[in-house]
This record gives sequence, C-alpha cells and structure tokens, in this order.
Amino acid sequence: MNDRAEGPRPAISRRELCIAAGGTGISALAGCSTEKTNPPQAKNVTTITDHSSPDLEKWVDEVPRPGVAKPSGTKDGHPRYEIAMREIEQKLHRDLPATTVWSYDGQFPGPTIEAEQGEPIYVRWTNDLPDEHLLPEDTTIHSDIIPYDTPGVRTVTHLHGGNVESESDGHAQAWFTRDFQKTGPEFEKKDYYYVNDQPPATLWYHDHSLGITRLNVYAGLAGFYLLRSDHKRSLGLPEGEYEIPLVLQDRSFEEDGSLFYPTAISDEQGGSDESYPDPSIVPQFYGDTSVVNGKAWPRLSVEPRSYRFRLLNGSNSRYYTLKLRQYDESSGETGGDGPSFVQIGNDGGLLSTPVEISDRLELGAGQRADVVVDFSEYAGETLLLHNNAPAQYRGRTGLEDDDIVSLPEIMLVDVNEAGDSQDATELPDELTRVPDIPVDSVDNERYLTLNGGTADDYGRLLHLLGTAEEPDGLKIDAPVTEEPVLGDTEIWSFANRSGMSHPMHLHLVHFQMLGRQPIGDYDPAEDEIDLDVLEAPEPYERGWNDVITVDPGEIVHVIVHFGEHDGLFNDQTGTYMWHCHMLEHEDHDMMRPLEVRPRTDDTSTRTELDARRRPE
Repeated sequence: MNDRAEGPRPAISRRELCIAAGGTGISALAGCSTEKTNPPQAKNVTTITDHSSPDLEKWVDEVPRPGVAKPSGTKDGHPRYEIAMREIEQKLHRDLPATTVWSYDGQFPGPTIEAEQGEPIYVRWTNDLPDEHLLPEDTTIHSDIIPYDTPGVRTVTHLHGGNVESESDGHAQAWFTRDFQKTGPEFEKKDYYYVNDQPPATLWYHDHSLGITRLNVYAGLAGFYLLRSDHKRSLGLPEGEYEIPLVLQDRSFEEDGSLFYPTAISDEQGGSDESYPDPSIVPQFYGDTSVVNGKAWPRLSVEPRSYRFRLLNGSNSRYYTLKLRQYDESSGETGGDGPSFVQIGNDGGLLSTPVEISDRLELGAGQRADVVVDFSEYAGETLLLHNNAPAQYRGRTGLEDDDIVSLPEIMLVDVNEAGDSQDATELPDELTRVPDIPVDSVDNERYLTLNGGTADDYGRLLHLLGTAEEPDGLKIDAPVTEEPVLGDTEIWSFANRSGMSHPMHLHLVHFQMLGRQPIGDYDPAEDEIDLDVLEAPEPYERGWNDVITVDPGEIVHVIVHFGEHDGLFNDQTGTYMWHCHMLEHEDHDMMRPLEVRPRTDDTSTRTELDARRRPE
C-alpha cells in the first residue's frame, strides 16, 4: 500500500491499558506518549448524579409507531417537504405529566421520511423553537467560534448516512435560528437536496448544531429516514404493520414529567472544583429510564409470525448489546433465550446474506441494525429486550456491570396467542450484492488517534481526535488534516488510546471494515497492514457502515471510497465532518472537518458534480 502517513510509533499496547481504579470513574490510558504535554490533567470522571427519575411502573404503554411525513408540494418536479421544529407537550408515560420536548412536525421522535432510491427530494427544515433553550447551555464550549449572544436557538439538521451534497449535509456550523434570522458561517441554503442515489437503508435525521447537539437531540430532535427500492420489496421481507422502526434512547425525568439533564459533575466525581463553569458540559450522559419511540418502559404486542425491526441507537452516549430473553412478568425474572435476531442490514443497507446473531447485537450511538425476528414458536409468551452493556462500555470483553446507571430492561414483547400465525419468513440466501472495495486500489492510508484523559481550560475531561503527525489530538477549529480527493480509495485506521469505546462516524461516505488488531501490533511508520492477522468483523459490522465501534487499546481499519463505486453512491466534494457519535464527545471537541477535494486532472468529474446540484 502506498502514500502511507508517517508518524511516531504508538507507545501503548493492549496489555498496557491503565484502567482507573475508581468504581465510578472513567477508564483512561495513562502515558499515551512520553513526549506528551497537556493542559492541566483532567479529572477522570463520568456523568454520575444523585438524581433519580420517578419510580414508574414498567410496561404499561404500548410502543407507538412514528408517523410518516407527507410532502407539502414539489420543487423542480421532486417532492418537497417542509418540516418544522417546535416545542410541544407529549405524554411519555401513563403516570407522568406531559413532558415538554422539542419535535419535528409536532412529533417525538420526528415523522419518518420515506424516500425512494434514485428519486431526489427537497426538505426545508424550519426553526419554530422558543427564544430560550429548553435545557441550560454551557457557553464555554467553542466560545471563540459560537456567538452565544445571538438571539434564538441554533439548529441544523443532518441526514445521518446520507450521501449528499455538502450544502445539504447539516454541517455543524450551518446552523440557523428562527425564520433564518441568523445563520452560521457554513450556512448556504434553506432547501436541502437529498439525491437518494445510494443503497436503500435505514437512515435517520437529527440536529447537529455545534456545541449543543447533545442538548437538541436529547430534547427530541431526531427521526427516521427510510430509503426504499423495488429490489427490497421483491425480497418478501415483512412489511406494512410487520415492519417497525424502533429508536432506543435513555432519558431521566423530574417528578413533574420534565426532562432532567445534568448541568454539573457531581461532588463525588470531582464536580466541586470551583473552576468548573455553571452550567457545565458533562463527559457523557446515561439516563436511568428506557425510552422507545418516545415511550418510557413500553411493551410491544406482536403476532406469532416474523417481524422486521429497524433498530436505531438514538441515545446520547449509551451502548446497547441486545438479546431477546424469556420473561416472567409476575416475578420480574428473566429466563432463557428467546428468538434470535437475523440481521439483514446495517447502517448503509442490506447485507449480502442474512446473518443469524448467535450472541448479542451491539449498537453504538448512531448505529442501525435491520433485523428479522420470528415469533411463530413463542405464541402466548412474554419476552424482554435485554441489554447487558454497561454504561461505561469497553467492548465485548468488558461486560461486567460498572454500577453507572445500567439499563438492562429495554422493552417488553407480548406474543399473542392468535393472530397472523405463519411459518418463519423464508429469507433469500442472497439479499443483495455488496461489492468489495478492493484493497489493491488504495491511494492513501491515514492513522487517526482517539484520545482521552486530557483537559480543557477548566480542567474538564476532553476527548480529541489526532493524526500520525499530531497523535495527541486536534480541536475542531484546527486546520483540516483529512483531504481525500474525489475518486480516491483510502484506509482509515482508528487507534483508540483512550479507556472507553467510541462509535466513530464519517459523514458523506459509507465504508467497509477490514478488521481490528491490538494497538501495539501496528506502527504506521514501519508496518504494512496485514489483513491475514486482523480480527475479522463481527456479522453486524459487515457490509456498508457509517459508524464503527473502536474499543480501548485497539485499531480498527476501514476502507472507504470517496465517490461512486461500482454503480453505487455518487460523486460529491466539499466540507463534511467525522467524529465520535457520543454526543457529549462531539460537542466537546471529538469532531474534525473532512474536505473532499475535486480531481484537478479530471474536469469532467467537476462538471458532472455541478449538474447534480440544484439551485436554491
């Protein structure tokens, strides 16, 4: 492989991971580099508070299904949607007073946009939110580049997983206030253009405004975007009422039903330090209540037949490792395994073949899984969607409970005695063709570090993304270091030098995972990437991904092509983002710009790109 970036050899290996001894503290890697010089050392803290939500009775509300958005008209012959963000009151549990949330088109989660592969749409996201934020803002975050004195609430919507033009990507600095009165430096247009020239998949949209993404999404600004095709419909998968999108989130509540979100790190976690701002960002957030499709501790009634579930981890920071278990509701005891998940797709669309998940299905923040579950042999039974991921997630080998707001019970599933009982849906042996990105076509390799344990100017924990040349990390406003050229293929090697797992997300593109290895086994300055020694991807990591989990002390290698590949995706240039999808992390500098450059030796590519774009 050629044009490999060079830099210092990582100074740690998997067995050198230093796990903080405190039972509630963040794990951190000590001594990532002997030459490292940082601001004052950050306290190794996580988000622990004394707050507890009201003791709600579980399993009393049925899981709602998000509504479906309807076009408001057309533009250039294509459907045009106008979707307003506004504040509403919504009952999230039978026994809670109505909760004030932020919505898209009056719904939390927002209405599902159903689009067709190859058929573009326009969306105008409008901001009808109040002048004051629903949750307290920490104005010290990016205070040099965010005008906190600007009246109104800043929002911008990102189509997560969308292979779209940069003007419509929802750049973190393309924010706007009510009626577009004020706009950010990257704002370019009001009507976003989604070309939908990519494999059909479970996408989603959510707020992405710099410095307050965690608050805006937590307040409710997220929804599904399902891209469909005739090919998918021809596969005979469960559809209609038997296809259910499920967004898994965690929330905490006050007695009056209002959302609770911490504004300070607790005293026992070092929050008494007088240097901390008030309110202050927290390192992560873990709610104590499971919320599915906007209902707390819900139950889902199904018939004894096959269902298709579009699963989305829409939580701020929490990981899920999921399995269906038998459940005795009278005693609250969990029994043996229930039906397995058969995964048919992930972030970027269908897998090539169905894969039965024999153990658990892992979902990091922002990840999706398209699964089929056969309930035909469980008529009359009650099942629990069970999660055994600890809040402070460190990968599949670290599943011991850490007592940090664990959330094992997600949702109850009641399988009716009768109904549309049928044999298991016969899934085709081949779902689609997923063309490999050939490794021998790689034009460039990048070694990218994930760092924790450093501090900001107030001594608060700071996670940063780095390069081989700047391994200790760069802030979001540092000059762009990732500048691929349209049409190039690159390997991105994510090296996790922190003590926790990170779900890494690239805007614009979908990539394929090559494998993972211990961080000490690969030196970008000296070693070739040896595919034969890499740990192979898990079944749910195959196919097209836009989020990948990188566990502590390991490197995950992914291969990505920037532009059309074997008839899939489309050519785009411009500014995008790559970041950790733990929202507190991306707000607090674990996010970097990505600039896709046009090919200077191929003017036809630029012409074709311009033809795809649409005027405002």
